[in-house]
Amino acid sequence: MVIEYNRPVTLEAALSLLARRDVRTLPLGGGTILNQPSGFLYAVVDLQSLGLDTIQARGNTLTLGACVTLQKLLEIPVLPETLKMVVRQEASYNLRQVATLAGTLVSADGRSPVAAALLALDATLEIKSASGPAEQVSLGELLPVRGERLAGRLITSVALPLKTRLAYEYVARTPVDLPIVCVALAHWPSGRTRLVLGGYGDAPILALDGPEPGGVEIAARDAYSQAGDEWASAEYRQNVAGLLAGRCLAIITG
Repeated sequence: MVIEYNRPVTLEAALSLLARRDVRTLPLGGGTILNQPSGFLYAVVDLQSLGLDTIQARGNTLTLGACVTLQKLLEIPVLPETLKMVVRQEASYNLRQVATLAGTLVSADGRSPVAAALLALDATLEIKSASGPAEQVSLGELLPVRGERLAGRLITSVALPLKTRLAYEYVARTPVDLPIVCVALAHWPSGRTRLVLGGYGDAPILALDGPEPGGVEIAARDAYSQAGDEWASAEYRQNVAGLLAGRCLAIITG
């Protein structure tokens, strides 16, 4: 439950509030998570007035402010169509209007298509605190330790490559459901290939990061050898992950 609301107009003021130790203070972007009923007591720092919704494409890098909404992503001309499809699967139109990019990544579990795709693209996040310089952290580094790494800190931007090819395939119970299994495969002009699996667990997992795309089907099956839950058995996910990885590889190489 929210016990205190703050709306600072400078980043410094926001970071100072988040650094407080006497009251648990959390950043408020779109509010799709924090506005849900909760038994916890916390203060919020509304980020709307901080200008964290900028979009900048420069060279091979697209830098997105942390508060850019998912719907706004779909309006970016240089955003790859595959990534736009991923964004549409992440949330309905109404939720995309308010859900922010950083908030989506912070709250993502293994079924998040956006987190899976950005992990495959090796997205980099800028994190700031009230003390010390800004940090540049890869999404892969952050996901397993989000709670402790972001305590008193704030994601200010997300950067991803524009010239990296991305393929994404998934299986879901219906077209509007989050995936039971999804595969995101990113391929750089240098040959570097990253394979990420989603649809299970606390966060998407990196199954392969190598100098070439060979072996993606085997890597996918191995990574999901224990991925059983109430949605699907591990055997099912293994078979589907291998099949989808093969499809993504055919898209990339084709």
